[in-house]
Amino acid sequence: MSTEPSLVLVSGDITDQHVDAVVNAANSSLLGGGGVDGAIHRRGGPEILAECRALKAGHYGKGLPTGKAVATTAGRLDARWVIHTVGPVWSRDEDRSESLASCYRESLRVADELGARTVAFPAISTGIYGWPMDDGARIAIETVRSTETSVEEVRFVLFDEEAYRAFALAVRAS
Repeated sequence: MSTEPSLVLVSGDITDQHVDAVVNAANSSLLGGGGVDGAIHRRGGPEILAECRALKAGHYGKGLPTGKAVATTAGRLDARWVIHTVGPVWSRDEDRSESLASCYRESLRVADELGARTVAFPAISTGIYGWPMDDGARIAIETVRSTETSVEEVRFVLFDEEAYRAFALAVRAS
């Protein structure tokens, strides 16, 4: 088991990535939403939603807890699996950094269970959940670098120039 996968930064759309697993910044309902979550469900098709509904009807009836991860098919995406993880909403009054780090660790754990070697991550919690991009990038890079995994390549797929810049700085700083 290697201790550090290669890190690749890509500017673009996570639904276009050819990888073993795409990580979805999901909401706890697992039933789709906006941002990355909505894009993955739209592009991946009804198979993803059907498996999410089955998870919700079973073990995750109250929703997927923040910081946890679970996998489904990738449907029509150019991947084998989607790993759904629920990021924390950023708060000025409470440090939720460990919950955000857990999203990355748990997603890599699930990827290892699946045998995934290439994984594409979005910048979890930095959109509608309000996490400051520079801090979100720092936590993402530090967590992936310190998590023991068999994943060979972690690809951060960043939607805009601000996110790309923040992640590039975090890679250089770590």
